[in-house]
Amino acid sequence: MPHTQVILLEKVTKLGALGDLVKVKKGYARNFLIPFKKACRATPAAIQEFEARRAALERVAAEKLADAQQLGEKLAGLTLQIAQKSGVDGRLFGSVANHDIAQALKAQNYGIEKVQIRMPDGPFKRIGDYPVQIALHTDVVVEVMVSVLGESA
Repeated sequence: MPHTQVILLEKVTKLGALGDLVKVKKGYARNFLIPFKKACRATPAAIQEFEARRAALERVAAEKLADAQQLGEKLAGLTLQIAQKSGVDGRLFGSVANHDIAQALKAQNYGIEKVQIRMPDGPFKRIGDYPVQIALHTDVVVEVMVSVLGESA
């Protein structure tokens, strides 16, 4: 597979930190890293420009981390209650997925996107309490409890 070298403009999980020169597959660079402004191609001109802007980029990265840590402190220990229609045996008619959790968080004035919500076992299909991880930043992951309550159909 052909690879291309890029400079990371922010920390990317399992890839590197701000300013690292890394080799990645061309498609990953072209379709994800570059369009989402997480990296730029490692040309000599780009490397010079990056070094000139390094302090500003590091300051922005530190501000993002501080904001994520502040939000993480507010979210830590939070319990969300989500009501869904269910049968008598505790099974839900449907499921509770990451978009349902994101909507419940938005209702409480937390601006969390559904892609930030990690549900390793998939959507919840039964009544009960479930721990859910929210990735606010590559270095800040907070656990909240989601309590799925049943409503009679």
